[in-house]
Amino acid sequence: MRYVDFEKGCSPSELVIKEREGLSLAAGKVKVDVKAFGVNRADTLQRQGNYPPPPGESEILGLEVAGVVSEVASDVSTFKEGDEVFGLVAGGGYATEVVVNPAHLMPIPKGMPFFEAAGLAEVFLTAFQCLRTIAHVKPAERALIHGGASGVGLAATQLCRYWGVHSAVTASSQNKLNLCESNGAEHLINYKQQKFDDVLKKVWPEGVDMVLDMVGGDYLNRNLKILKQDGKVVYLAMLAGRYADNLDMAMLLGKRASIIGTTLRNRSDAYKADLIRDFANVCLPAFENKELIVNIDTHYSIEDISEPHVRLENNDTQGKLVLSW
Repeated sequence: MRYVDFEKGCSPSELVIKEREGLSLAAGKVKVDVKAFGVNRADTLQRQGNYPPPPGESEILGLEVAGVVSEVASDVSTFKEGDEVFGLVAGGGYATEVVVNPAHLMPIPKGMPFFEAAGLAEVFLTAFQCLRTIAHVKPAERALIHGGASGVGLAATQLCRYWGVHSAVTASSQNKLNLCESNGAEHLINYKQQKFDDVLKKVWPEGVDMVLDMVGGDYLNRNLKILKQDGKVVYLAMLAGRYADNLDMAMLLGKRASIIGTTLRNRSDAYKADLIRDFANVCLPAFENKELIVNIDTHYSIEDISEPHVRLENNDTQGKLVLSW
């Protein structure tokens, strides 16, 4: 099989395509011939040496794939050879073969190309987990989504619209905000020109029910400032660095607020299986009728593997970056 190799700490330009022996199928698994895969910020962190895979998982980069089932273990009945599927892997996605837990796969929605399906799983499952599994947002509630033009941000904004949840987003340019608006955002905040907490205090004086944040830093207390009582702030990244502002404990206690950190990659197989089953039942049909869509920024060929890493590290994206073999 072909795969993308790297040395820890290497630059994007040092990613190389190599060949190795194909993977062996294990009991309870299926093998997928990968046609396309998504690129995620976690991949750049792993390349830099800052985000190792969970114990026992592949050292090869990559968390999501789309392709065709090529082999099925005798104890698996949910998929058969030839099925077109997409889903999560805990590592190994930057390869032409993966061996996957079938409970972590879903059938590709009718009419969706492989490259588009390759950009669906990670962002929508992450957004779904944050909004539904953790924050339990309900119709007519309000959510603030930072990083609105990121893959997760756009997925979260679409899910809010799909569920009747009001959303506000932050982004760094008018072009990005226009994209957020087309995905359902109601209030658009250019964080380079406006303070999101000042804006939301005016348009939503009652506050928001939840904040989805991937920034941290000085956003911590400002998120609490615009939160309703019993609201939740869900953190899934730390773009402003490892440490945030000194926490305003009085505001935290007064609002009975919850601050929750989450990741998806290091969750248990059972957790991921439950999440995927819930998402497939609730949301997957909406991709066939286009109520939900995958926002693809750029579809690359494998020879351009370095470019999406550069762009992610420069925060130069509006949606998903995907590659095809």
